[in-house]
Amino acid sequence: MGSFNTVKIFSGSQSEYLAKDIARYYGKELGGYTLRKFSDGELSPSFEESIRGCDVFLIQSTFPPADNLLELLLMVDAARRASSHYVTVVLPYFGYARQDRKDKPRVAIAAKVVANLLTSVGVDRLITIDLHAGQIQGFFDLPVDHLEGTSIFVPYIKSLNLKNLLIASPDMGGAARARNFAKFLNVDMILCDKHRKRANEIASMQVIGDVEGMDVVLVDDLIDTGGTLCKAAEIIMEKGANSVRAISTHAIMSGNAHENIANSVLEELIITDTIPLKQHNPKIRVLSVAELFAKAIGRIRDHESISSLFINYQ
Repeated sequence: MGSFNTVKIFSGSQSEYLAKDIARYYGKELGGYTLRKFSDGELSPSFEESIRGCDVFLIQSTFPPADNLLELLLMVDAARRASSHYVTVVLPYFGYARQDRKDKPRVAIAAKVVANLLTSVGVDRLITIDLHAGQIQGFFDLPVDHLEGTSIFVPYIKSLNLKNLLIASPDMGGAARARNFAKFLNVDMILCDKHRKRANEIASMQVIGDVEGMDVVLVDDLIDTGGTLCKAAEIIMEKGANSVRAISTHAIMSGNAHENIANSVLEELIITDTIPLKQHNPKIRVLSVAELFAKAIGRIRDHESISSLFINYQ
């Protein structure tokens, strides 16, 4: 075995709450890092310790505002110019992932733009979890370790010991994700078919499948205003379900999301900490991704396979 380079873990200014836990699980302190701002808002990041020849892991989710993404890009550039050996970006939440294709004329494919930006500043590797669309991995010409929330959520769902468990997708686009959960839990799944008039506004929705007397768990990759999940939960209960819960990896929780969840028929909403919650909500349970990312960092550092972190290999 050859010698390993020193690992150093740093956090952008908006993900420190999670990065501290990732570093703790890995067994290291976060590295010294400062973000200065000019009076007009211009960002100036700097590392406060030598990273020459080190394997550097930079942790920062790119949830709004866009400053988070720009800070990350500048961090990568600073690490490159400081002669780091290898730069891995740990992106718990990949912002702009919803814009992954042209769904109408004359629109941007923002996920590809973000991929190009990260590649252009010299990222060597990317670690993320539950991308809105798995094919976004193909936007990068570098290794992408795409972790799955199933390894966190499935054990929790099993612990609930629900009698008549049924997995549901709140829309057709999430069918593959819901099918994965159903397979790991060895239960059936149903679909909700929604039609939108415009972004964040649902025109109609119907349930495909029988939910009578079932304990339904809705599975989605992200929750924004909560409109889709709450509407799906309402219709499922109207169709005779016994209970309905929801799982969502990335809790954007914009607009009236907290109010929508609190007033919904959902028993609980189970999320992760890829994005920080701005307020307490009694219906929301947060499961941490910190240990999963720490294990991924350890395996990458030791040049080991990360396949053992996926639930289907356990």
